Amino acid sequence: MNMNEAIEAIYTSLENDNEDIDFHIANLKAAMKEEDAKEAVFQTERLAQNNRQGRKVMQAYFKKRGIKVVFNT
Repeated sequence: MNMNEAIEAIYTSLENDNEDIDFHIANLKAAMKEEDAKEAVFQTERLAQNNRQGRKVMQAYFKKRGIKVVFNT
C-alpha cells in the first residue's frame, strides 16, 4: 500500500465514523516509512470536521501514533 492509498482509506474511515481508523493509521505509518516521508498531507475539504478544532484533534490523534499531519487547503 502506498501513501495515497493509505490516505484514501483514512478519508473513507473518517466518513464512516472512524471505522478501523487505527488500522488505517498503521498502514499510513508503514507507507510513510517505506517512502521516507516526514508528514502526511490531507485535504481540508474532505475532512468530516473541517474546522480548526477538528483539524487540531486529528493532528493530535495522529501525532500520538507517530504521524505528522499537515493540511492542504
